[in-house]
Order: sequence, then C-alpha cells, then structure tokens
Amino acid sequence: MLRSEGYLRVREAAAMLGVAPNTVRAWGANGRIPEYRNPINNYRLYRQDDLVELLKHLEQPINSQAKPKPR
Repeated sequence: MLRSEGYLRVREAAAMLGVAPNTVRAWGANGRIPEYRNPINNYRLYRQDDLVELLKHLEQPINSQAKPKPR
C-alpha cells in the first residue's frame, strides 16, 4: 500500500541511491533525508521524491561557484 504512495523501505532506498542500507539509516537518523515510520510494523520508510532531491543535490559539483583559475 505505501509503495503505491511513493514510499520505499531501507533496502529499496539504498538501491536507488547506490549506497549501503546502513548509510540510508544513518542519513535518516541525522536528518539528511526525512524518515517516516510504517504505522503497523514501525519499519523505516523514505519518500521517493525526497530521495530524488537528494540525488540531485549529490550530483552537483562541490565547487560549482568557484571561478576557473587563469592559465
């Protein structure tokens, strides 16, 4: 039911992001990605839209505002 609403479990979120499940848990715990809980079994859930936003952020260059050095 929740998957059809755009929520993923830890393992699914990890596969989408290309990281280990423990990394997803840590990012959820420290607030890097919003974490939700299944009301029935208390499993961690992550909204797919939130993960897409995180991927966009991770793909940005670190020095996107840095000016190129003169040669």
